[in-house]
Amino acid sequence: MRRDRTGDAVNMRHSGTELDNHRDGDGRPDDVNRVVRRDEAVRSAVEQGLLGPDAPLVGLLDVVGIRDSAAALRAAFDAVVAPGTPVLHAFAVKATPLVPVLRLLREAGIGAEVASPGELALARAAGVEPERTVLDSPAKTTAELREALALGIAVNVDNPQELDRVDALMRQTKTSSPLGMRVNPQVGAGAIDALSTATATSKFGVALRDEGAREWLIRACADRPWLTRLHAHSGSQGVPLSLMARGIAESYALAEEINRRIGRRRIDTIDIGGGLPVNFTSDTTTPTYAQYARLLAEAVPGLFDGRYGLVTEFGRSLLAKHGTVVARVEYTKRAGGRAVAVTHAGVQVATRTVYAPGSWPLRIAAYDAKGHPKQGPTVVQDVAGPACFAGDLLAQAHALPLLEPGDHAAALDTGAYYFAHHYAYNSLARPGVYGYAPDEGGGIRFAVVREPQTVEEIVAESGGARVSALTDL
Repeated sequence: MRRDRTGDAVNMRHSGTELDNHRDGDGRPDDVNRVVRRDEAVRSAVEQGLLGPDAPLVGLLDVVGIRDSAAALRAAFDAVVAPGTPVLHAFAVKATPLVPVLRLLREAGIGAEVASPGELALARAAGVEPERTVLDSPAKTTAELREALALGIAVNVDNPQELDRVDALMRQTKTSSPLGMRVNPQVGAGAIDALSTATATSKFGVALRDEGAREWLIRACADRPWLTRLHAHSGSQGVPLSLMARGIAESYALAEEINRRIGRRRIDTIDIGGGLPVNFTSDTTTPTYAQYARLLAEAVPGLFDGRYGLVTEFGRSLLAKHGTVVARVEYTKRAGGRAVAVTHAGVQVATRTVYAPGSWPLRIAAYDAKGHPKQGPTVVQDVAGPACFAGDLLAQAHALPLLEPGDHAAALDTGAYYFAHHYAYNSLARPGVYGYAPDEGGGIRFAVVREPQTVEEIVAESGGARVSALTDL
């Protein structure tokens, strides 16, 4: 096995798969090429021992695909904003909180949106500059606010009580931090209630349609020359683009009203959040950033005429298509007449899918023991995880070539959140995560993004150094 423990590249060879064999949907070249790279990465991971009997679960990240997504985001909004408009694209760190990922995005011109001290620390470790960082959270402590103001990080204030804290801090310190108010435009929910941030009772921001709220916001901005931004995040998975656009239109209308009532341009920047949904049903990237930017330009043209700076906070849509969780099939069996493949990927990496499969279904791809796409007639089967409860299923009644022990099941489109939400049920270890990219010689390079967790680390996290802490009381 040739595993690079320091992050240096390890050469892999292409499988020679033809592009045309992988066309799906509308056959966009970026989508086609991504599937080819994914197949080659799975095969190469098996060949080099990154994936095998002693390493039965890995996460893979497509570096070329991530760069392509960042470039597509920037190009989409560059095409609709007026020349010279200040634009910051800030990646929602919660989607993939891995320092090398944040560094890669920083080099691709993307900043960071953080919502906790931990996420801020990750962004700083990746070298993301304060002026390219935005702090959002509904529960910021005074210490968090003080640190952000000292660093010059943009802060979106969530509620009137938080604004009181910021008032006190602003009397004590000078800061270069841009400051804004988060608004809940209350435009409604999408298909997944738990992710809908612009409902009538959402916990985020100032509820714009509640009695007296609009007037309070106008007065708050009028009384504070340093309050120069509005922020609204109305999108997420399951939210249609039209609803997202309505939320942004409400924020823009409020900015216009504030500036008109004050008689000068007090609000100079609008943070439109992120939340572009991802197509999890095929390899086709849809909707695209270009489609969304054009829709916004049609729905809210004044937002792009150069009078307002722009901030975005996309997360899932930048990374989802570029990550794959690959698990070795340990055993197969039949139950109730259905084939069951027991793998090493389950609730610990796909928590949302296991507990809410209707909202978060995953596509599964079958690979053979050597990492090649598996051939043969499809068989309806369950793909199960290793955790000790019956519902630990990556997929139920899924049609795939029949999986056998030693084969591999790949959970597709898992580059966002699936590497973030490790769930330590049964003390299952966090998998290693590896980035991959083609090299100049026609091979593929792998680099370690995150080491696989060891059992010694699990014991240490579980109080192993304090074995007598309770018996000594």
